[in-house]
Amino acid sequence: MTFLTRLSAACLTGVLSLWLPNSTYADDRALRTALDAARAHQWQAIDEASIDQHVLSGYIDYHRLKARLPGLSPEQVQHFIDTHDDSPLSVWMRDVAIGAYGRAGRFNELREVSGGNAPNGVARQCYFYRAYLGIDNQKAIDGGRALWNVGRSQDNACDPLFDALRAQGAIGDAQIWSRLIKAWEAGNDGLANYLSDLLSPSWQPAASTYEQLSKTPERIATVDQKAFSRPVLNSLFEAAFHSLTRQNTQTALTLWQRLGPNAPVTAETRKAIEHDLAFYTLVRDHDENFDWVDATLTSLDQEDLFELRVRTALARGQWAIVKRWVERMPDEQRTDARWQYWLARAEQALGQESQALEHYQAAATQRSFFGFAAADKVGRPYDLNQDQRDKALYALAELDKLPAIQRINALERIGESGLARTEWFYLIDRSTDERVYELAHYALQHEWFDLAVFTSIRSKQWDALSWRFPPAYAELFKQQARENNVSPYLLMGIARRESAFNPEARSSAGAVGLMQLMPGTARHVSKRKNLPYEGPASLTQVVPNVQLGSAYIKSMLDRYRGNRVAAIAAYNAGPGRVDRWLTQGNQPFDLFVESIPFRETRDYVQAVLAYQVIFESLAKGTTKDVAMMSAQERQIRYDSALLAHRND
Repeated sequence: MTFLTRLSAACLTGVLSLWLPNSTYADDRALRTALDAARAHQWQAIDEASIDQHVLSGYIDYHRLKARLPGLSPEQVQHFIDTHDDSPLSVWMRDVAIGAYGRAGRFNELREVSGGNAPNGVARQCYFYRAYLGIDNQKAIDGGRALWNVGRSQDNACDPLFDALRAQGAIGDAQIWSRLIKAWEAGNDGLANYLSDLLSPSWQPAASTYEQLSKTPERIATVDQKAFSRPVLNSLFEAAFHSLTRQNTQTALTLWQRLGPNAPVTAETRKAIEHDLAFYTLVRDHDENFDWVDATLTSLDQEDLFELRVRTALARGQWAIVKRWVERMPDEQRTDARWQYWLARAEQALGQESQALEHYQAAATQRSFFGFAAADKVGRPYDLNQDQRDKALYALAELDKLPAIQRINALERIGESGLARTEWFYLIDRSTDERVYELAHYALQHEWFDLAVFTSIRSKQWDALSWRFPPAYAELFKQQARENNVSPYLLMGIARRESAFNPEARSSAGAVGLMQLMPGTARHVSKRKNLPYEGPASLTQVVPNVQLGSAYIKSMLDRYRGNRVAAIAAYNAGPGRVDRWLTQGNQPFDLFVESIPFRETRDYVQAVLAYQVIFESLAKGTTKDVAMMSAQERQIRYDSALLAHRND
């Protein structure tokens, strides 16, 4: 039924009339009309009798009651919450009621419907804690201080709460100073300056010092340490070095080497300062300071620093250093396939063949890009590590009787896949482990591919491969694969990574649909390949999105002589960047992937290549004869020779 939700609203009524029994069609059509009317507050347009028994009538009641707030009594609100406690409607109603009562200053009613539990959203939380002023003052203080102590401006609804806490002394100079430091570190100078003005006269020396250091953080070296308490000095040092390290890492490190041994800071602050210094030294490639980093790294014991140190050594081909720092990683990090692979590569480069084989074998037991690359090194089949429960047969007919499932089916029928997804998440979060498996297979049975994927993510069932990697739109991908002479599993891997098979997915950058196409890219591909494109809205439709996305990855493959590693990187980061990386490089495939400067693209390439292995293996029922990369892709050097076309 999922494909119904992907059609345009104009087509929906006609499709329903073809596929649904007449009574169901009539009920859904009436509900669809009623929901649109309720959202527009056009109550006279709702045929109450036609929707009275519909499984989605609660959605109409929700909008009706929401429109009447804050005029409703707490008893009316609570009755709705209790009636719909198996639906996200109950949470939404509680939250909107708290917000409405808070704006109206009806704090007795607010407390009554809240059940003593803080709601979602900053503004509502501020109303909530304000409602407990003088009633449960400690709750109000604790909650209000937490909302206050952030380095950004909060919603205006918080001002009365903050004013009240300041008036009673619960937010005093110490809390103002703490927030000032956070604002300074976050770069919110306007807020920091405002907070500085709130400090009492006894804190003016600290405020003046902040103003000096915010402009010239290296002046921390000249601060009169006898003038301030230990906590104030600690915060000044931490914020000043936070700022200076980002402005000029070399200057910051030189200054810290002079001041650090006797700096008046806590162990936690010392670790934070030194972490920043090590991080930016590595990121900015100040290799003259790597000796200091190496001397500090083990005591800091931070996974991101170990990773960066190994990556800098890989970029220089310093295999002894790679081996040294992988071996010093925490156990959980070191045993990951990625680091077992690089440890093996280092040992191989150092002539330690038997040790290298041991670590390749360890990496090859894991389901990942580096696990599969290690398996290729030692000539063993890929290990999918699939949960055997994932292959079991489930009796799913009883699930149709669940009210939540009935609502989800109805929401899908009327084109409200977003609400259906929310209902699904609410159900998954409140289900037993066994029920989650049943629900995931129910989603697959109904071709709700995105819900199956999100079920594995939501429930952290990483080895349930049939739901994590469902055969979504398989025939369409096979058709486009034939037309573009590409692997259908590559196309599915891209769509899975891009949208988790949600056709309506939209990124913050503006990419749309299954294969997350930017409208400009779609327009360009449609002109070059003579494919239909009817504007950004059409990209939420499965067929045109897959057509355009498949044609685009084909053009990237053509650009890089059929090389999937470069083509996948270009799909994510753009061909201009990949051209530059290739022109500047001369590396084997693994070092090329590891050297991609954008973490997002680095992870993306690894994921898509691994995903295509999983899709192909699941489709064939075996990993035999499945290859993540061709021999040529594994053996060539990644350099400008891959650039088949420079003017696309």
